[in-house]
Amino acid sequence: MRKIGAAVAAVLLSTGLAGTAHAGPAAALHRPLDPTPSKGLVLTVSGSSETWIRGVLLRCPPEPDGLHPRAAEACAELGRARGDLDRLPGEPGVCSDEFDPVTASAKGTYQGKSVAWRKTYANACQLSAATGNVFRF
Repeated sequence: MRKIGAAVAAVLLSTGLAGTAHAGPAAALHRPLDPTPSKGLVLTVSGSSETWIRGVLLRCPPEPDGLHPRAAEACAELGRARGDLDRLPGEPGVCSDEFDPVTASAKGTYQGKSVAWRKTYANACQLSAATGNVFRF
């Protein structure tokens, strides 16, 4: 659990989503964090039973931005899907039947519309085949 908490904290800090507490450390522990950026998407991928998690911030219009290593490609694919993550073009390929589930999620805004999306895939290959560059980070 500590690894998950540290990973989420790192994403929040790197995206500027973690606020600062002015009432001291104890207050910071009880302050709810809202990992929803006002502009952009917080994308996460987590392993089975959330044994690991990683995430990035992706902003598209007017220019691809954020910590996503393939921001331009991911934004282009989101554009082709008109922001509907269930309609991403993906990159179909041959994947094994290995069952090692991964869950992808997106929360935030895309072109002014609120997004809250989450889907579990049988393995990382199937996630990649279904979502293309959007969750490749």
